[in-house]
Amino acid sequence: MRHRLSGNKLSRPTGHRKSMLRGMVTALIQNESLQTTEAKAREAGRLTEKMITLGKKGSLHHRRQAAAVVVGDDAVRKLFGELAERYSDRPGGYTRMYKLGTRKGDAAEMAVVELVG
Repeated sequence: MRHRLSGNKLSRPTGHRKSMLRGMVTALIQNESLQTTEAKAREAGRLTEKMITLGKKGSLHHRRQAAAVVVGDDAVRKLFGELAERYSDRPGGYTRMYKLGTRKGDAAEMAVVELVG
């Protein structure tokens, strides 16, 4: 049974998975778009939504919580500055995912995650 389990392990050890998702969230915040596999896109989108919500709250505690996940000071500044302003009146749904089809090499389902305009 899968009661109260959330998230996908992505067939990786915990440290590798956390590190990969941190990098993906940072890239998504900086570039506002990211192309990856569908499963990774879902997880990165979920974590990015949480980080933007922290950015909207804006206190020092929330900044430190976001800095524990987002890599780099410039990404944290963008999260708490530009993105917090952009989504200040939006109650959620900051990311969008498009499916692209299968990758040629291994037939993995590909997707694009982007921040909503």
